[in-house]
Amino acid sequence: MAETKAPAERPLSPHLFIYKPTLTMTMSIVHRITGAGLYFGTLLLAWWLILFGYTWALMHHMLGGIRHLIWDTGRGFGPHEREWLTVASLVGSISLTVVIWIVGYLFMGGPR
Repeated sequence: MAETKAPAERPLSPHLFIYKPTLTMTMSIVHRITGAGLYFGTLLLAWWLILFGYTWALMHHMLGGIRHLIWDTGRGFGPHEREWLTVASLVGSISLTVVIWIVGYLFMGGPR
């Protein structure tokens, strides 16, 4: 059987306390911290966009329902009326969404 030799004395693994801090080392650490911040910021942005999109979908659906209610009365079937109601529902849903978010922002304290 082959003989095994006793392990030779090896140097300690390098760690932060052995090296003198350099600008490159500091920038590497800052890069990791900002990367984590971007990760969580992206989650917040996605959450905000989902809520914004949900608000728009709610307003668009509501105005589409009002358009159908107008049609149920027998009005708005002409070519110009149909186009006007369609554009009004699209522009109205976008406008209402922006107004709701502005009012909500101001109601929650706005810029301090």
